[in-house]
Amino acid sequence: MTVLAELDRPTHDTRLTLATLPTPALLLDVTKMDRNIARLAGLLAAHGVTPRPHLKTTKTIGSARRLYPDAPGPITVSTLAEAEYFAREGGFTDITYAVGLDPSKAARAIRLVAEGVDLKVTLDTVAQAQALGAAGTGPAAFIEIDCDGHRGGLTPDDPALIAVAQALRDAGVPLAGVLTHAGESYALNDPDALAAAAEGERAAAVAAAEALRAAGFDCPIVSVGSTPTAHFARNLDGVTEVRAGVYTVFDLVMHGIGVCRIEDIAVSVLATVIGTKPEKGWILVDAGWMAMSRDRGTGGQAVDQGYGIVCDLAGTPYPDLIVEQASQEHGILAVRAGSAAALPDLPIGSRVRILPNHACATGAQHEAYQVIEGDDPTIVAQWQRMRGW
Repeated sequence: MTVLAELDRPTHDTRLTLATLPTPALLLDVTKMDRNIARLAGLLAAHGVTPRPHLKTTKTIGSARRLYPDAPGPITVSTLAEAEYFAREGGFTDITYAVGLDPSKAARAIRLVAEGVDLKVTLDTVAQAQALGAAGTGPAAFIEIDCDGHRGGLTPDDPALIAVAQALRDAGVPLAGVLTHAGESYALNDPDALAAAAEGERAAAVAAAEALRAAGFDCPIVSVGSTPTAHFARNLDGVTEVRAGVYTVFDLVMHGIGVCRIEDIAVSVLATVIGTKPEKGWILVDAGWMAMSRDRGTGGQAVDQGYGIVCDLAGTPYPDLIVEQASQEHGILAVRAGSAAALPDLPIGSRVRILPNHACATGAQHEAYQVIEGDDPTIVAQWQRMRGW
């Protein structure tokens, strides 16, 4: 495996600037990223719990090194391809695969364990436990807990919780602990409601762990996490680790929830003006949904940001200018409906930066990040993203 310190030395054309970089291009402001990382690290340190950052958003060794500048630490992934990438290319050996296990992937997980990776998988059925054990000596397993009805998992009082733990024991699979995710927190925007969601997440995970222990099972790890609840938790008693992912770069959905400021969003898409329709109040750019993704996650929030907020090259938003419409390779910029702001004068060839609704989905459209820093942003590196499953 490659050690982390040997990576994050990407080459890039030093002649390229935001004025000459081919567009559309994915930008990452590393100064903002570092600030976001430090913010959550401080919050979790105050609670005395360990962060296990989720790398599904950025999917790059470069961002992993910002999280762990000295040596690889505990991480979360959403695909086995991510686990393989961060283990083999970054030297990470403490990895949680936080998606329900497809039994046909058990052999692939076992191969990573054979390479020296402490891989932990996630499941919530007896059938999955039996299939994992039948595949051979391999990873430990988390039992997924349903804390808010958002996705999979077992409620803490479900008799199946003990049955799954027993199936793991019978199959010779170590029980890593319990894992939950408060996905319903993404529908909130009130600090007290977010704190209540965080407490519901904590209480469900701790109750499940206590039920397992009372039944005679070790439950060493109690893992919770979502970016909203991680930032609004007031009590993490009984929790051993917190997983969060998009917090490293944030996005407009997180801003709408109230987790971050606009100026904390570290990811943007660089685009070029390719047309104007002043009679319609439009400016056309070369970034459509293939560059931004089709995610319209702010559409159900108090402020609909269209396909993204439009900024100048320094990252300052134009007043009420959004990507109102998107086709495959065209974005249509317009002033938000009801606003008195004027359409800015952006001639053909002008460059803009667009803040995305969902950083995970927008990142998935691109091969690499152009890493920038400074008030007059300079491209300082290129970070390749891994892709696939």
